[in-house]
This record gives sequence, structure tokens and C-alpha cells, in this order.
Amino acid sequence: METIIALASSLGLATATGLNAYLPLLTVSVLSRLGLIQLSEPFDLLAHPITMIVLAALAIIDFIGDKVPAVDSVLHIIGLVISPIAGAIVALAAAHDVVAIHPAVVAIAAIIAAAGTQSARASIRPAVTAATGGTANSFLSFFEDALSFVLSLLAIFLPILGLIIALVLAFVAYRFVRGAVRVWREATMRRNGVSRVQ
Repeated sequence: METIIALASSLGLATATGLNAYLPLLTVSVLSRLGLIQLSEPFDLLAHPITMIVLAALAIIDFIGDKVPAVDSVLHIIGLVISPIAGAIVALAAAHDVVAIHPAVVAIAAIIAAAGTQSARASIRPAVTAATGGTANSFLSFFEDALSFVLSLLAIFLPILGLIIALVLAFVAYRFVRGAVRVWREATMRRNGVSRVQ
């Protein structure tokens, strides 16, 4: 049971990094610093004051930048690299003491979860931008940040619930991306059809 809980916690945290790469790391850092969770070496470095300051600065930059059109697109491209790395780090930190799971398995699962969530997020944002003229971007970004924070807390304190929510989010994102791709293809075909007629 301990193995399942640790894996659920790891995957929940990794999924949260797909929504915001820095908030889950900062959450783990602060909770460890407050003594609410225990991190083993070398992951206890996350609780170091310098690490906390750097993570807080990155989280603030990402929080503000993700609400600015065009800047958010650049951050999402960067996030395709940063989120899987952050996901692997935070997942390994959560499952470090559970010897039944090989670290490589945890890392690979975390990278897939974080990259999948970040990819879905990066795919959804242009569709929302096109549909709303960018007016909904700030709201969506704030929702992603809030969800990342809540999912991080759930992954730590109620890991099974956190994993269930992460799986539901993955399913919803998959359906949304499929729908967005279909709409985009139909719109492209209509534009191409119109241009041929003209």
C-alpha cells in the first residue's frame, strides 16, 4: 500500500508540474522547510533557502509572464523541456524512500505525466486565444496555476485523490485536444476551399 501511495503522490506532483513547472517544486520546498514533509538526500536541497528563493522567483516570473499574450507562448515552449525535468525531480523526491519502485520507473512515469500535461496545456492555449481573442488567457492561466497548487497539495497529503484528479484531467485534456484538432482541421479545409474558389 505504501508503494501505491508513493507512486500516486509522485504522479500527482508530476502532473502538477505540467500545469506549472515551478509551483509543485516550491510547494514541496516550503512544506519541507516547515517540517510538514521529510525529504531524503539529495532532495533535501529543495528546502535550502537559496533553492526556495530561486524557485519563488521563477514561479513569480512564470505567473506573470503566462498571462501576457505572446510571452505565454514562449513560456509554453520552454515548459516542454522544463516541466518534464521538474516533474521527474519532484516525483523522485516524493518516492525516494520507497525501495519497491525503481527510480528509473518513477522518473520515466513522471516525465510522461508532466510532458503530457504540458503538451495538452500548450495545445489548448492557442485554441482559447483564437476563440476569445486572447481575453480568456489570463483567466485560464490563473486557473492552471491554482489547479497546479491544489493538485500539489493533494498529491502530498491525499495522494490517491490527487492521482484520481490527475487522471480525470488527463482524460478531459485529451478529449479537448482531440476536439480542438478536429475544429482546426475543418477550419483549415474551409479556408483552403475558399481560397481555391477565389
